[in-house]
Amino acid sequence: MDQNEKKRLAATAAIDHVEEGMLIGVGTGSTVNFFIDALGAMKRSIRGAVSSSEASTSRLAGLGIEVVELNEAGTLDIYVDGADEADPNLHLIKGGGGALTREKIVAAASQKFVCIIDDSKLVDVLGQFPLPVEVIPMARSYVGRQLVAAGGQPELRTGFVTDNGNQIIDVHNLRLSDAAAMETRLNQIAGVVSVGIFAQRPADLLLIGADNGVRSMGPTSTQVAPDSPLARTE
Repeated sequence: MDQNEKKRLAATAAIDHVEEGMLIGVGTGSTVNFFIDALGAMKRSIRGAVSSSEASTSRLAGLGIEVVELNEAGTLDIYVDGADEADPNLHLIKGGGGALTREKIVAAASQKFVCIIDDSKLVDVLGQFPLPVEVIPMARSYVGRQLVAAGGQPELRTGFVTDNGNQIIDVHNLRLSDAAAMETRLNQIAGVVSVGIFAQRPADLLLIGADNGVRSMGPTSTQVAPDSPLARTE
């Protein structure tokens, strides 16, 4: 089974957590695109969606799903998003697509955070994937020096501007054995807008697409059999 099919399985499994009348937070990325496509079939039974990026907003609107501004929505029932890495504590690295700040805001505003990934994203310790840090442009050199002091190797993501008009520094070689402590430390650097560590607000449920179906990690762990409706390939 290829990686895209595993992503599709996880995204389809997330639809089971969407109920009639819900207001849905929607993340960004290739796995989330599968979720958005599946959500289109439910557009008349949900109240709408709050999007974490311009790209997801466009995809949702193209399917006829009402997109609501977070300031008007209040607390969201559920947030569904992918991750670049996830560990057994449901801590995440996110921001490979550059939408980490808005993703973190929508996650914080949601009662439940369901994270959908393929099994290549599950790691024992976060940090193999370079950590995205969104920074105010005038602060990028200062922030870079502070990231070196924290033990990382910062690299400016050239030619990229976030939806908020800021820049991204990708930090290599940070082994996040205490992800929550590092999140707190980096958030305190002047000029940092947001850090791509989701440990202060981790996922509530992780849905992992794999060769043998969808596995969940959270309050309980279950295995979806390949012949389950969640594992259909058509």
